[in-house]
Amino acid sequence: MRIGIKLMLVVAAALVAAAPAHAQRQSLADRVGALEQQMYNNSANQDLLNQINQLRQQVTSLQASIEQLQHDNAQLKQSAQDQYLDLDSRLNRLEGGNAAPALPPVPVSAPKAAPAPAKPAAAATSERPPSVHGDAGSLAATGDERTTYNVAFDSLKAGKYDDSAQLFLSFLQLYPNGVYAPNALYWLGESYYATRNFPMAETQFRELLSRYPTHDKAAGGLLKVGLSQYGEGKVDQAQQTLETVVAQYPGSDAARTAQDRLQSIRLGKQIR
Repeated sequence: MRIGIKLMLVVAAALVAAAPAHAQRQSLADRVGALEQQMYNNSANQDLLNQINQLRQQVTSLQASIEQLQHDNAQLKQSAQDQYLDLDSRLNRLEGGNAAPALPPVPVSAPKAAPAPAKPAAAATSERPPSVHGDAGSLAATGDERTTYNVAFDSLKAGKYDDSAQLFLSFLQLYPNGVYAPNALYWLGESYYATRNFPMAETQFRELLSRYPTHDKAAGGLLKVGLSQYGEGKVDQAQQTLETVVAQYPGSDAARTAQDRLQSIRLGKQIR
């Protein structure tokens, strides 16, 4: 009995002595694990810092690219605007130059007059005679019709557009179907166009096209319909009309002017 008790005491003492060593080993393992975790965390943090630095560099590069693109875009806009203004100025000069052609001569079909001394107004006979291809009712010009037309046209040439408009209206009331009626309609529209009365100008040019669709001024009349619409602010309608001029009268002066104006309209839309 005594031997058993002693043996139990020896075992208990051994267990008590062994406990601190086990606890020490467990504590050391925890510390090693903690250090390893810390090293792992430090490595992860370093990777994160490297990624952040790379992102910063990419952002800086992108900002530089954006600034360059903004600069290039500003230059393109300025260039487009300069081209638009230059083209618009040239078109305005071209359009203004259409307002003073020479007067038409007496048609060949007119009765021959007796020879007379040259008159000072003879220089105003270089415009082609009015011609209506396919339109019935072409009449020979009388002396009175020609004189009335000349008075209105002289006023137009002098830049008295309000007076020329009234005179062409009077002419059309007196000679609604005269030889010079198509020309009078055209220059009546020009008189309104020159004073920026675009709605009235468009009305006269449309009247010309309606009554004399095959007249030699029909191409110019359709062009001026489009330009009048543009002056009224009907940009989309003007663009369609000018495209019709290009398609319907290819190679003509009216088509070339319409093409220039179309380019001006497109540039204007791009820089808005």
